[in-house]
Amino acid sequence: MQKIKEITYMHSEGILAGELKHGPLALIDKDMPVIMIIMRDGCYTKCQNALQQVTARSGRPIIICCQDDPEMTKNAYQTIELPHIVDCLQGILTVIPLQLMSFHLAVLRGFDVDFPRNLAKSVTVE
Repeated sequence: MQKIKEITYMHSEGILAGELKHGPLALIDKDMPVIMIIMRDGCYTKCQNALQQVTARSGRPIIICCQDDPEMTKNAYQTIELPHIVDCLQGILTVIPLQLMSFHLAVLRGFDVDFPRNLAKSVTVE
């Protein structure tokens, strides 16, 4: 979500599924973009619950999920399906569509993705 902020200048927040009920759920409606990562891992059940909470409030989630997961495709506004791989590598695979989404949002909004404004080096060498 940081990349979306950095190159599209849109506010975005990444939250854990279990934290949804602590405030962010109040923002959900048909106009609030919600991107969810719901893979078949140890958090799958908790993420399904979060998805139900979003759809119950007319949310239209874009879900990054495993291929051939009918539960996700029937409850999603859109899905981005990825192959299921070992848990320790799944994060690397799921970040790719998020990076591409950030890039395309910035381009559609007319921003130069190679030179985001106010970008500062996070590490300086003295």
